Amino acid sequence: MALSRDAVLEALKTIAAPGGENIVEAGLVRALDVTDGAVRFVMEVSAPEPYLPIKAEAEEKLAGLGAGPVSIVMTAHSKPTPPPDLKPRAAAPSGPEPIPGVDRIIAVASGKGGVGKSTVASNLACALAAEGRRVGMLDADVYGPSQPRMLGVSGRPQSPDGKLILPMRNFGVTMMSIGLMTNEDQAVVWRGPMLMGALQQMMMQVQWGALDVLIVDLPPGTGDVQMTLAQKARLDGAIIVSTPQDVALLDARKGIDMFNQMGTPILGMIENMSTHICSNCGHEEHVFGHGGVVSEAEKLGVPLLAEIPLHLDIRMAADGGAPIVVSKPDSTQAAGFRTVAKALIDAGHA
Repeated sequence: MALSRDAVLEALKTIAAPGGENIVEAGLVRALDVTDGAVRFVMEVSAPEPYLPIKAEAEEKLAGLGAGPVSIVMTAHSKPTPPPDLKPRAAAPSGPEPIPGVDRIIAVASGKGGVGKSTVASNLACALAAEGRRVGMLDADVYGPSQPRMLGVSGRPQSPDGKLILPMRNFGVTMMSIGLMTNEDQAVVWRGPMLMGALQQMMMQVQWGALDVLIVDLPPGTGDVQMTLAQKARLDGAIIVSTPQDVALLDARKGIDMFNQMGTPILGMIENMSTHICSNCGHEEHVFGHGGVVSEAEKLGVPLLAEIPLHLDIRMAADGGAPIVVSKPDSTQAAGFRTVAKALIDAGHA
């Protein structure tokens, strides 16, 4: 008669386990298999050595029933782990950190789009480089990255070791932008966590080298990117760009308030598109009004760094991939950016 599973269990129940129960009731016998007279099972024990006599006794009794072969595998289970503590804990402090190799970080920001913030940032970076500073540009305007076009940079950044990204370089400016990772007409459709992750990667996983100053071209507004930058990187200050019109100044004030809440000093304000001089007749016209940024800077007690004119050459230089301070460094249009660069250097900010 073939050996049955029940007969095997009854034989194993005659073997005592530590604690008084038999090894079946104690739960030591696992994965029992009885096939064509062969018996196999696992004994889960705390440590193998004390249970070797029990294993030998089981093998002897099963052999007496005519079982063959008998295979008993002993496994020592790990100590039970305590249940997780689900009580809320205070997060470990993770304040702003310096970017490796970067001495100073300056954010160029605006409350609203369309005020020429990126144009100011690219010209300021090139002006600082022309003054002999080691300059980097981080294009953090993830949804509208324009620095690759303005700085005349193309191609894909490489990562030979798969850890650090090698940035691009032109006009003495070391640059990284999400625009280098995507096609020029490709939209970046990301939610907040993806934005924050991309920004942290571009800050901390780029081989910036030794820089005197890193200019960060921020997107307009007071959203995730601005907060992530202020919380994760050790910002030395922010420059606010605005046109003179009241609508732009309303949003600029919100940007200033955000930096104040984050503890980032305002280094100054720049009035962009301040005035327009007709190239035909020389008539000066204040298209967006005049003096709004001046009065706002006075109210805040921060310096007015420059009044940049609305001029076709500035726009064409930016679209052409060579900022006005590079293409026409001695022009009146470039003078304002060079003044800002010298002021930042003199004040020890760059």
